[in-house]
Amino acid sequence: MASLSLTQVRANPAVAPTRSSGAPTIGLGHLLPGVALCVLVTASAKLAEGIEHRLFGRAWLESLVLAILIGTTVRTLWTPDMRWRGGINFCAKTVLEIAVVMLGASLSAATILAAGPVLLAGIVAVVAMAIGVSYGLGRAFGLPRRMATLVACGNSICGNSAIAAVAPVIGADGEDVATAIAFTAVLGVAAVLGLPFLARVLHQSDVQYGVLAGLTVYAVPQVLAATAPLGAVALQIGTLVKLCRVLMLGPVCLVLSIVARTWREDGDVLAPAISAGDRPARGSPRRLALGELIPWFILGFLALAAMRSFNLIPGALLAPTASVSSLLTVVSMAALGLGVDIRVVAKAGGPVTAAVCLSLLVLGLISLGLIHMLRLS
Repeated sequence: MASLSLTQVRANPAVAPTRSSGAPTIGLGHLLPGVALCVLVTASAKLAEGIEHRLFGRAWLESLVLAILIGTTVRTLWTPDMRWRGGINFCAKTVLEIAVVMLGASLSAATILAAGPVLLAGIVAVVAMAIGVSYGLGRAFGLPRRMATLVACGNSICGNSAIAAVAPVIGADGEDVATAIAFTAVLGVAAVLGLPFLARVLHQSDVQYGVLAGLTVYAVPQVLAATAPLGAVALQIGTLVKLCRVLMLGPVCLVLSIVARTWREDGDVLAPAISAGDRPARGSPRRLALGELIPWFILGFLALAAMRSFNLIPGALLAPTASVSSLLTVVSMAALGLGVDIRVVAKAGGPVTAAVCLSLLVLGLISLGLIHMLRLS
């Protein structure tokens, strides 16, 4: 059960070091060792991804997943002391928030409007229903609120990227983030391998399969891998639907930034040194300014998305911005991996596995229902 891992977090100071009050400001020199370690893990993940491309023609595990797996392996074999933790914390939180802001530049309203209002409304409905059902399943399996939220958003929106974006909004524990990503990574690969076979069993057209893949597969590269075997039409439809689904990330994060403020009495334990964000303080809520209610990086994300929609971002900057955002996300995932001992994560595996598998199945059924309702051919 997830509660076992939380108990372990309470008991093990190496997993959950105590946040000291009145700590001095961390200088650049104090950050460098941890940041350098995160960059080293990132480089190793990129190298491993390149080897995959050479051997198999594609990367079955993306560098984002590899970074957290490598980081987790390092953390399991070796516990970083305080010299390393400042830089690891910085990469897990601040670098991640910057990456989320930059992600907004890749999203344009024109992309989603091209899908048509009916399909657009259907995508919104599928994501909303899937998040609700997945969250309910997670809670039914005894997962804490934040863990259930990560699983729900990861399955329903865009896998690792959604988990990475939602984590700082709800103040998710680094252990929860790593666990959610680890399990969704495995199912993401399974979906890429299994969906083309399912399409043939269900006798789906290229359009129907493209919609199904776009609604159920986690990451955009995985959608490309899953739809390419069925041809250009499936690939184009799948990519378009997937991009529309990714656009739900902003509104969902906005809602969660408000909902998370009501979790003040939540009993989940925060592990500061591996946190992806600051949790709301306990006690009676006070009147909040906009900057406190909505995290700065969500406002930045929406601002860049609006600028992209109005063509205020030069086209020459879009590809470099996306590349930098992707790289920073990998660095932050390396940091999260370096904060998690796999022996602790393994104890939370059963309930998370059940919740993730069932919620992904529900997402697939809801998606098939939408395809049938819209009479796509």
